[in-house]
Amino acid sequence: MYIIRPLLFSSFLWISAIINQLHAAEIVLEGSFQGKNLYVLNPFDRNGESFCITEVLVNEVPTKDEIHSSSFEIDLIALSFKQGEKVFVKIRHVDGCLPKVLNPEALKPRASFETATIKADEKNLKFVTRNEGGALLFTVEEFRWNNWRKIGEFMGKGVPELTEYNQPINIHVGLNKFRVSQTDYTNKPKYSSIAQFRTNINVPEVTMKLDKGVVKFSVETVYEIYDGFANKVKSGVGNQVDISDLAKGAYHVYYDDKTGEIVKNK
Repeated sequence: MYIIRPLLFSSFLWISAIINQLHAAEIVLEGSFQGKNLYVLNPFDRNGESFCITEVLVNEVPTKDEIHSSSFEIDLIALSFKQGEKVFVKIRHVDGCLPKVLNPEALKPRASFETATIKADEKNLKFVTRNEGGALLFTVEEFRWNNWRKIGEFMGKGVPELTEYNQPINIHVGLNKFRVSQTDYTNKPKYSSIAQFRTNINVPEVTMKLDKGVVKFSVETVYEIYDGFANKVKSGVGNQVDISDLAKGAYHVYYDDKTGEIVKNK
């Protein structure tokens, strides 16, 4: 008894050491399914007797891919993932060698959305998407003062099914234009079609005047005020803005879809 137990214990340690060595390291990739497989280079281990990779798991389930090869495919397509579905890959390998995933960007979300509908009214921009390739930020822009300017940003749901979104907006007199976009790892934005909304022809133009240190607009409007060095000093939404705290000088005022200039003398 005193001889067998140490041998059994020693054997257990030896087996455990082998298992720990086999699973000494792992590469982890996390992202979303984009309809592509992963390609892996699999070198020999440091002894040159077997391949480096010992196991591949996708969402914690061992794959049936043929890993005993110098290169192989992790067949995600065969696993019937939906577009944009979360994918978590572990590549376990022995210590002293390092496999290489040739296309890790295959799991990165892509700006693949399509706008099924996009419409604007007096208060909201509403749009419906499909085929989102993973969760990415939506940027909402309006065309005002001869430029596209960001007015909102929120995370998309990243699913292929039809998905509804709503963004509050502030319109100006005349023709209003809005669009949304997403930018993925390529740094190239993908834009929606443009939604347009025209105010009633009887809506009067917005006017502006300076009255004792207060810029007053005829109705509530979006505004931005810049100094002579093109620095933005005031911005917001309202029917008046106090500029008593600003230095003397000329200022450019952007309001509604118009521009003007004021001079502060005191």
